[in-house]
Amino acid sequence: MKHAIRISCTRRNLKVVRDFVSDFLAAYHLSDLIINQIVLAVDEVVANLIIHGNGEDESQFLDVRVSILEQEFCIEIEDQNLTSYSPSSYQEPDLQEYVRIGKKGGVGMMLVNRIMDRVEFTTQDAHNLCRLCKKLG
Repeated sequence: MKHAIRISCTRRNLKVVRDFVSDFLAAYHLSDLIINQIVLAVDEVVANLIIHGNGEDESQFLDVRVSILEQEFCIEIEDQNLTSYSPSSYQEPDLQEYVRIGKKGGVGMMLVNRIMDRVEFTTQDAHNLCRLCKKLG
């Protein structure tokens, strides 16, 4: 089974990544709930990297790698960009304030942080790495 893919930064490839992660996880006989939660978290991060991190520039790419080691699923998503998008500086929003002002959007990373056990973003020069991990046992 292939454990890595490379996609161009277009929203059309979100389904490619969802299917890639779902197919990989299906081989481990996990519950549909766990698979769907992980796929949702990955989809949110990949969408953010495509849209905000790379401006939907199809000449840019994301490298996506998945693994399960010692009952922990991990996915790494890498890109090369020079934008000011900085997910590592994320702070959870005040949901009551969002409701009060009627704001829509901006809560995806909060959901990712609640689904996954570890969410790590590192940047060195123009090289960005996101790692999401979830214990399965």
